[in-house]
Amino acid sequence: MTDLKGTVVTWLGHATVHIATAKGTSILIDPFIEQNPKYPKGYKLPEKIDLILATHGHGDHVADLVAVAEKHNSTAVGIVELMVWAQSKGVKKTVGMNLGGSWKFEDVTISQVEARHSSSMEAEGAVIYGGVPTGFVITIEDGPVLYHAGDTAVFLDMQLIRDLYEPQLAMLPIGDFYTMGPKAAALAAKYVGATAVLPIHYGTFPALTGTPKELSKFLEGSGIEVKAIAPGESLR
Repeated sequence: MTDLKGTVVTWLGHATVHIATAKGTSILIDPFIEQNPKYPKGYKLPEKIDLILATHGHGDHVADLVAVAEKHNSTAVGIVELMVWAQSKGVKKTVGMNLGGSWKFEDVTISQVEARHSSSMEAEGAVIYGGVPTGFVITIEDGPVLYHAGDTAVFLDMQLIRDLYEPQLAMLPIGDFYTMGPKAAALAAKYVGATAVLPIHYGTFPALTGTPKELSKFLEGSGIEVKAIAPGESLR
């Protein structure tokens, strides 16, 4: 059993995750709320959201970034090009990072790591380059190390994430079609050295057919726990 040491990780459907640290830092990852068919009905975000982490520029990951940032006076964090877009949409506080970099906020250190996907936004019928897709490692003082992979395929250099950061809990997409499926996600879990996996990015749309049950099958005998929870439920 992974000890989160007072940190609470709440899955909000698709790739949207809220993290509350034991010291009170509030982090929202990939806000997809209003049009998210799996967002838990009646769930209200905390009044305090310090940081919004955006893994990449697709609507099902940044659709509500601007609205949430404005309402909660949050700081948006992401790849430089994506944060330039956020600024153009009126987000006042942004941190534009790049791969391999880390940034400290209160009791957390945010590290931006590689993902294998694409990244863009649409505006007035045109496709805007959103920088490269990323994942995030969140290192919490006196707490766990968490890894949110964003949208990605499995890749061998995930082992560098293991060697550099040693995450205990990995939030991995398993839906297939747009990202890796359960078999590849099981390999990814082993590459990053996680002791537990929170499956994300599955079941939202018909194309996303991967399931936690399949992931569990591919992780049999590995000692890695699959923490499959319903949208709105939390790991503690």
